[in-house]
Amino acid sequence: MNKTLRYFYCLLLAIASLAFAQEAKAQIQVGDDLSEINYGRPTEYEIGGIVIEGAKYVDKNALQMISGLRVGNTVKVPGDDFSQAIKKIWEQGMFEDVSINATEFVGNKVFLEILVKERPRVSKFSFKGVKKTEADEIRNKINLSRGDVATDHLFTKTRRIIEDYYYDKGYLNAEIDIEQVVDTAKDSYVDMVIHVDKGHKVKIGKINFIGNENLSDSQLQAAMKETKQRGHFDPLNPLGPLVVNTVADVLTLKPLKAITGVEEYFYENYRPRIFKSSKFLDSNYKDDKQKIIEKYNSKGYRDALIVRDSVYKIDDRNIGIDIVLDEGNKYYYRNIDWTGNTKYSTETLNEILGIKSGDVYNKELLDKNLNYSETTLDVSSLYMDDGYLFFQVNPVEVRVENDSIDLEIRMHEGEQARISNVSLVGNTKTNDFVVLRELYTRPGQLYSRSDVVRTIRELATLGFFNAETINPDIKPNYSDQTVDIEYSVEEAAADQIQFSAGYGYGMLMLQAGLQFSNFSVKNLFNKDAWRPIPGGDGQKLGLNVTTYGRNYIAYGVSFTEPWLGGRHPNSLSVSFSQSHLRNSLTGSDDYGWFKMTGGSVGLARRLTWPDDYFSLYQAANFMRYSLEDYHTSYFNIGGGNGNYNKLSYTFALSRNSVSQPIYPRNGSEFMLSVELTPPYSLFSDKDYSVMEDVDKYKWIEMHKWTFKAAWYTELYDKLVLMTRVRFGYLGHYNSQIGATPFHRFYLGGDGLSNYSLDSRELIGMRGYKNESLTPGGANSTSGGDIFSKYTLELRYPLSLNPQATIYALTFLEAGNCWLGFKGFDPFNVKRSAGLGVRIYLPMFGLLGLDWGYGFDEVPGSPGANGSQFHFSIGGSID
Repeated sequence: MNKTLRYFYCLLLAIASLAFAQEAKAQIQVGDDLSEINYGRPTEYEIGGIVIEGAKYVDKNALQMISGLRVGNTVKVPGDDFSQAIKKIWEQGMFEDVSINATEFVGNKVFLEILVKERPRVSKFSFKGVKKTEADEIRNKINLSRGDVATDHLFTKTRRIIEDYYYDKGYLNAEIDIEQVVDTAKDSYVDMVIHVDKGHKVKIGKINFIGNENLSDSQLQAAMKETKQRGHFDPLNPLGPLVVNTVADVLTLKPLKAITGVEEYFYENYRPRIFKSSKFLDSNYKDDKQKIIEKYNSKGYRDALIVRDSVYKIDDRNIGIDIVLDEGNKYYYRNIDWTGNTKYSTETLNEILGIKSGDVYNKELLDKNLNYSETTLDVSSLYMDDGYLFFQVNPVEVRVENDSIDLEIRMHEGEQARISNVSLVGNTKTNDFVVLRELYTRPGQLYSRSDVVRTIRELATLGFFNAETINPDIKPNYSDQTVDIEYSVEEAAADQIQFSAGYGYGMLMLQAGLQFSNFSVKNLFNKDAWRPIPGGDGQKLGLNVTTYGRNYIAYGVSFTEPWLGGRHPNSLSVSFSQSHLRNSLTGSDDYGWFKMTGGSVGLARRLTWPDDYFSLYQAANFMRYSLEDYHTSYFNIGGGNGNYNKLSYTFALSRNSVSQPIYPRNGSEFMLSVELTPPYSLFSDKDYSVMEDVDKYKWIEMHKWTFKAAWYTELYDKLVLMTRVRFGYLGHYNSQIGATPFHRFYLGGDGLSNYSLDSRELIGMRGYKNESLTPGGANSTSGGDIFSKYTLELRYPLSLNPQATIYALTFLEAGNCWLGFKGFDPFNVKRSAGLGVRIYLPMFGLLGLDWGYGFDEVPGSPGANGSQFHFSIGGSID
């Protein structure tokens, strides 16, 4: 009887211990030689020993520690120590069966056996039903590896990640099935075969607005930035009813209805979807519903709300969205009062606010003019640019009556804050001093929000960092009214390898170059600093060579120190170049040659007037052209002999306020450059009209004027309109000499001929062959001395990754080149249009491919216009 009772009590103990894990069949079992157990009075035993069986891959010592059972510990039998131990082991998720056996009782000691059955592990995994590129992307997301325990949680997590991956791509009904295949080569291992049926891509087929009387469907759809319905283009839909209805509305004095009707017609029939997809993302949809309310608020409808909305399936490829609105009443501002302002008067604040009594309620405008406006001065900027970092402004609607709102703007000006510490993180290559000298925020200065924004722009302009990730961390210290600023930057590759090829004058010319944009001269002889070249000091070193074989070679070297002396942003630049062209005769040692040798020394200085975006560049230049028996139709001067010298002074005034150099979204840039030589002939009584070229041009005289300007405007979320104009004029002092045969303008094509022995300036223009818009055509020996060029370009980024910035563009372009003022007409231009793409790779710089169509024929150059493809490097077309 006693033995039977012991078994009965042990059975109850097993049931109580394992009730939470019946599926796992976890249990405690008792051996045959047990002492008597009284269920009503549990007996304490000392654990005499623990043996673990079944653990092949899990460390047995770790498993015992997880269980909580220790040799020497006291446990009650029956008791919950065993159920807790099994629970702890089970929670690890690595076992499909857990049991504890009491194998022996010796006196007051009990000996235990923990028996586990491990779940199988993943040997490998594969995909069925997906492309290789998609499979590679999914592998990176699910992060599975050999040896992972094949738990239900693992399968659920993997399935969810893959579903989310396809959901983000518009496949809302993707089905994922995970099959386990036993690995016959290794015990307790399985292969995961992931079957994917992504189904059809689902897009938003229709968005229905219900209850909107004061704002049209097109206005509300425009307010939704990311949630867009599928595009539709139906230019054949009859215009007759629209015209009749519009005329009727105008005649019956309903102009708003007429405008709305026109909007709705074009919204329904001319709705291409180019820059935004029509896939549905729940997070974007929630944000866009809030933007609908904000749109109503900006139009005076303060109480507008979405009563309900629903997303439903139209078919396998489309979903529909219904949004039911309650617009509420339209409100107006009545009284606007300010409290707490001591530094600025109410009149000053009202002027900056730009809202007066009787204006339509506009929450968006109110917030913008109080807190942050990109285009105009706002109240917060007024204070924060003068050190009031702790400034706070809170507009409160103190009274709402009928359709009127009384507004009280409560301000806390606080104390002015000074900058305590400025630090930098993330610059792994660029030395601290290179970055710190560009900062507009210095310790001891009053805090200025505009200075922080300007600093971000200057760091981006350096070109050493990822412009998209420059981030200032503003850390106010309320206790002492100071602020710490930490700028976080991410190094980007700045050095470039340049290679280009161009065909001109019957030859293929190759150009290669190295541009080290973050060089360090002082570390040239420090072997530890070569990684692979010494860098980090912000200096620029350029090396280039051009050749088309043994008969032509050109090389050059340039160096720029942006902070001469290290105390002021005075930039010193030095350059030297030489080119040599041999005009050999086939099968003969007789040859002529054309050699050009030159150099320049320049100094650039940043100005503070009219503002600190201006800079002034001055340079002294020398160039020597040497010809000996050089006879060619390309360049014919002095009978192919003589030495010609140019000593000149260059003056350039420029202003650059673009947001960043690679893909600017706002700002402008312009430059006026003048190059002058001494007017030698004006101090001589010689008759230059009868002189030979070798004497007339022995000392070249000229004055050359060039002007270029560009404006960047962000029209809509990274969609940028670039407007550019360029002009050039090559003048002379003495009419008997005329314009110099050197330094002339050649217009058309990609600007990549690389063949510039006479210092010609190549201006690219799409839609026309290289140099075909030059007076005399592409084979002109004289070039032009006046040119103008106008460009409109619409840009949209495909990738803003600093390792590969890519943007698409479409353009309208016009320009022409003239020989003298006699035929000059800035409106008599050749026109073109087209599209293209730009790719910025840190290693190679800006690369471009354009297709342009030239609309106007070029007299004397058949085929110079029409359909043309252009490859560009480094903005050669711009």
